[in-house]
Amino acid sequence: MRRTLIAATLLAATVSAFAQAASAPSSPAKKELVRKVLQLQQQAIEGTAQALVEQPAARLLQQAGMALQTRVPAEKREEVAKAIQADAKKFADEVMPLMRERDVRELLAVPEHYRILFMQGGGLGENAIVPLNLSHRLPEAKVDFVITGSWSQKSHKEARRYCDAQIAASNEGVGAANHTAMPAPSGWQLRDGLSYVHICSNETIHGVEFAQWPDLQSLGCDAPLVVDCSSHILSRPIDWSRVGLAFAGAQKNIGPAGVTLVFVRDDLIGHALSVCPSAFDYQIVAANQSMFNTPPTYAIYIAGLVFQWLKRGGGVAAMEARSLEKSTLLYDTIDNSDGYYVNRVAPDCRSRMNVPFFLHDESLNEAFLAGARQHGLLQLKGHKSVGGMRASIYNAMPLDGVRSLVGYMREFAARHG
Repeated sequence: MRRTLIAATLLAATVSAFAQAASAPSSPAKKELVRKVLQLQQQAIEGTAQALVEQPAARLLQQAGMALQTRVPAEKREEVAKAIQADAKKFADEVMPLMRERDVRELLAVPEHYRILFMQGGGLGENAIVPLNLSHRLPEAKVDFVITGSWSQKSHKEARRYCDAQIAASNEGVGAANHTAMPAPSGWQLRDGLSYVHICSNETIHGVEFAQWPDLQSLGCDAPLVVDCSSHILSRPIDWSRVGLAFAGAQKNIGPAGVTLVFVRDDLIGHALSVCPSAFDYQIVAANQSMFNTPPTYAIYIAGLVFQWLKRGGGVAAMEARSLEKSTLLYDTIDNSDGYYVNRVAPDCRSRMNVPFFLHDESLNEAFLAGARQHGLLQLKGHKSVGGMRASIYNAMPLDGVRSLVGYMREFAARHG
């Protein structure tokens, strides 16, 4: 409750700052507004985030309205309210993306010759946006794909609408062997004159992950590497010397769905097809600092809170150590269960984020899931295309959560074995 009151008070103070500046004609007052808002936002980060969980948005808006009524004369309230809305929108649109870019650039050590774009459309949207921007940067419009699971399959299927998209390698197999290992880069059949090579670095459904992103130059390929890293962004460092473009939807490790981060090297900007929508043209988005159209400000704001949480917690290096500890605990439990639980993925490419596993007797699946729910363990049913179980242990999942899961798994095996 105390956090909620603090957040409401800070929100009211922010509204008051808007009201005062909106009624003041001078430019210095407008500058002071921005300074106050930035200061208040920094003070309110933790309190406001907690309040958004504890208290409906309607209540916060009510607090803001009360603050407005107590600080503005009645005859000017409507006029000032409109000014507040305009200034608030301008602040949200123009200031927030810049603040969040600074944090994520620091967290991932992104070089200065890469642009960071806050876009919309999600990872599936980028399956079209990337080829619309990059596939025709060379006349033959050739793009090669490495198929490692469902998401890279979707990327390839979408790109075929815009360019000559071919498969250079695949881990597709039969039955239990389907998508259970990564094709070795040394065996990729890469064509000459490629506009880019596309991989998905972590496949959530099948639980395979590139232990290292491939070095295309060492393979004799001078095409840029495009990486869909949506499901393990911010869980491990990135070697930018190997990457031309990387993109990530927010909803796994960054924040709520609605914003997509695109990291694109400067020389890959400016090659969009004429039919590419302006709002998805990397050159236009970059030139307008991700504000060509109204950005998803709430999603960006929450992402900013996550970035700051990561920085306080030791950054990406700390997240990598945590993900290794969590995934090792779970895989060891599976591997040491005497076959009661089985993970079919080759050990050298097991995902740290998504751990699929199967019970030796799949007739017990429903009993396992029912017992898990009683223990407060949810969302363990595997994807319908694969079956079995799947534990997703993204950055926000604490080690204690994984300990609870493995404790239940051992208990279930002892009871039903």
